[in-house]
Amino acid sequence: MNKRDLLIGFAIGILASILGSFLFVSFFTDFDFMSGIESMKSEGKLGKLITLGSILDLVAFGILLKMNKEMMARGVVLAVIAIAIITLFA
Repeated sequence: MNKRDLLIGFAIGILASILGSFLFVSFFTDFDFMSGIESMKSEGKLGKLITLGSILDLVAFGILLKMNKEMMARGVVLAVIAIAIITLFA
């Protein structure tokens, strides 16, 4: 059960980051999502976009801790670490 909860938390973290990036591109730029990603990548700001998208991971982490789902919250932290490593080398 613990590994399953960790995997669910990891998926929540990845999806929250993608949703946050989508919302940022949709509300604060004149581009649609894919052209916004391409524009940010060409300008060298993709890492900043992913960082802003990860703000929703903080919300998910807090909600999971409130619900006493510690293993899922660890999965969210693991997702943030994985996103940071991927952003660092991409």
